[in-house]
Amino acid sequence: MRRPRRLVAGDTVAVVAPSGAVQQDRLDHGVEILRSWGLRVQVMPHVLAGHPELPYLAAPDRDRAADLQRAWLDPDVAAVVCARGGYGAQRVVDLLDWTAMAAAGPKVLVGYSDVTALHEALAVRLGLATLHGPMAAAAVFGADRATVEHLRLTLFEPERVRTLGSPTAECLLPGRARGVTAGGCLSLLASDRGTPHARPGFAGAILVVEDVDEELYALDRLLTHLLRSGALDGVAGIALGSWQDCRPSPDRIRGLMLERLAPLGVPVIWELGFGHGPTSLTVPLGLPAVLDADAGTITLDLPALDVAGPDASATV
Repeated sequence: MRRPRRLVAGDTVAVVAPSGAVQQDRLDHGVEILRSWGLRVQVMPHVLAGHPELPYLAAPDRDRAADLQRAWLDPDVAAVVCARGGYGAQRVVDLLDWTAMAAAGPKVLVGYSDVTALHEALAVRLGLATLHGPMAAAAVFGADRATVEHLRLTLFEPERVRTLGSPTAECLLPGRARGVTAGGCLSLLASDRGTPHARPGFAGAILVVEDVDEELYALDRLLTHLLRSGALDGVAGIALGSWQDCRPSPDRIRGLMLERLAPLGVPVIWELGFGHGPTSLTVPLGLPAVLDADAGTITLDLPALDVAGPDASATV
């Protein structure tokens, strides 16, 4: 996977809304934080446009796709930061000009939740490492200082955050594993199976996975679909993130994960501290790393973003 270059003060970042409708106050606060880092912020035209018929979308599909593509093709834009998740990114990926985006060269993409569909597409179509991290108009970005600081360090000083760990992390299944980080939101990974923009499986991967607001049976169904489809065949190790508002209880969810994942025979970390929780790590995707379940950490072989320029690449 190719690594984009790290950011420096004075860089321009574009805020896009490829998925759900965006709240103005949260967006304004997120933009203020980005500007406090010395960044120029360009909010794309349709972020707050709304959809005339489908209120759960930030704007019509072609407008959301146009914002994303315009930002990606702009040589002055160093990073594309998603405003929020929700739903809609899967409706956008087929409308993008992937040939033009490949020619534009690598740049940073930041987002999580529904943005998982874009992480997968950028990995498959562009061979690009991306950041599973907090979004400009997400509640956690304006509310949790640790979340904001971890993203800032990842963007500007990524050598300082090569080891990912959290006070909540525990060993679910012991061991160490080496692989390339991949993953995101469980429901998106499952629904992406079989599409042109998803990899055939996660063989050799350190899979990071989390979700929000799901019932126990739904999590079971999603995991079982990944298992039955062969997506988890050969996975090297798994790091589980937050299960915010999933029901009925963390203990029941932990038991389900153990029952479903133990037959894989790989190390598994419980609650590494990324995803939809009240605090969230930024997790680089597409980089070689070591998962140590006993220590509750993932350690990247190299910084998430390149110091020299956009042509350097991580060895996968």
